[in-house]
Amino acid sequence: MEVRVRYAPSPTGLQHIGGVRTALYNYFFARSQGGKFILRIEDTDRERYSDESLQDLYDTLEWLGIKWDEGPVVGGPCGPYIQSERLELYQKYARQLVEDGKAYYCYCTPERLERLREEQAASKSRYQGYDRHCEHLSEEERRAAEEAGIKPVIRLKVPTEGSTTFHDVLMGDITRKNRDVSPDPVLLKSDGYPTYHLANVIDDHLMGITHIMRAQEWIPSGPLHILLYQAFGWEPPVYCHLPMVCGKDGQKLSKRHGDTAVRDFRAKGYLPEAILNYVTLVGWSLDGNREFFTRQELEKCFVLENIHVSSGTFDYKKLDWFNGQYIRMKSDDEIVELITPYLQKAGYISQVVTPEERRTLALLAPPLKERMKVLSDAVPLSAFLFHDEPCTDKAQYIAKGMDEKTTREAFLRGSEILIEGEKAGKDFSALEEEIRALADQMGIKVNGIFQPIRVAITNSTVSLPLHDSIALLGLEETVRRIDRAKALFDQEV
Repeated sequence: MEVRVRYAPSPTGLQHIGGVRTALYNYFFARSQGGKFILRIEDTDRERYSDESLQDLYDTLEWLGIKWDEGPVVGGPCGPYIQSERLELYQKYARQLVEDGKAYYCYCTPERLERLREEQAASKSRYQGYDRHCEHLSEEERRAAEEAGIKPVIRLKVPTEGSTTFHDVLMGDITRKNRDVSPDPVLLKSDGYPTYHLANVIDDHLMGITHIMRAQEWIPSGPLHILLYQAFGWEPPVYCHLPMVCGKDGQKLSKRHGDTAVRDFRAKGYLPEAILNYVTLVGWSLDGNREFFTRQELEKCFVLENIHVSSGTFDYKKLDWFNGQYIRMKSDDEIVELITPYLQKAGYISQVVTPEERRTLALLAPPLKERMKVLSDAVPLSAFLFHDEPCTDKAQYIAKGMDEKTTREAFLRGSEILIEGEKAGKDFSALEEEIRALADQMGIKVNGIFQPIRVAITNSTVSLPLHDSIALLGLEETVRRIDRAKALFDQEV
């Protein structure tokens, strides 16, 4: 049996990290089994549908290097792969269920359904939901409703006795009493559009889906879907409900934790390799030790049974670490290409990079590569080189535990060692040792010397290594900035 899996998002919002993880698990499982990965667009929610969301889906998968074997754009033998183009199929199969006595037409108006809800709530009835009013309408009653212009919905007949069980790869057998399943849910709406449950089951069957990997939040829908498969006389696929992606507080990952849309991570300068690698590990592991995988490696080694049952924690700091590691794996030339758009957007370099700017970027890439967590860090870390806005806040020059007077002395003596050493062509490591010796002599921490020098040269407390900053600025400009900072200290001393 060929493994066939699908990723079936609804284009009603930007691609969420949790949704992308579902896509990755399906994709890697299909590849590891030599099967097919199908992309299906579930766009029957026309009120929330947006072209932007659909394009974001395509862009995200392309950025991650995830190619679908069948689906929109590429086609396939089970198309169309967009649900709004399959309406006649859903209508046909819904009518078939009515003819087989497994479903029925319902003519209840919205007003009646609202009154029913209110009455059930007021009486605190144990039974909540549709009361099956139309299940046994006579032919005359149905005809009268249609003549009155009421367009019916089609509802599934859910058994009132017994229970329904389905098996989950990770969680074992899951059983629910039929009376607790949604009472006679709508399958086909009065406008001819299917509900999620009908379209989902029909599409999965007709597209030959063998394994369904979806979020655990869909577990309550499992029994209803099994009842639909039984009503059609079809064999259900294998189910694997994926653990939730949570923040560090144990709650479902949402905007209150930080960015959740892949587009936002991409804009900040996370690499696709890092996102793909880290997100896959949020709820899955190969051996509990190995952390770094290429996409090609995951295509071979992904094992369904290694998905965790418990929720996975999305740690933003761990992602930053992953991304930093992947940045450092890049060549200097690759770093130049990757940071260029960020520096152009900041106005630091031309839209058409000049030869001089190209040389500057080549010098900037190696130290940036060692400092960046995300590519957008290139802007604040290199700002001192392109945009000289001196720091006039003395507090920024003063390290923790230092005072202004001691900082001024440390700055004057330390910067003199630095400048004279640079003029003499001394190795920077030797100059660092001299500055450390000065700190010991003054009885202060070495950062008490380095911080004011760093702020004077780069206008920031966070910067590239001093040696690299000086090399990029040139000694003459470095001396000018140090003299400017000296003048600032002298103003009030």
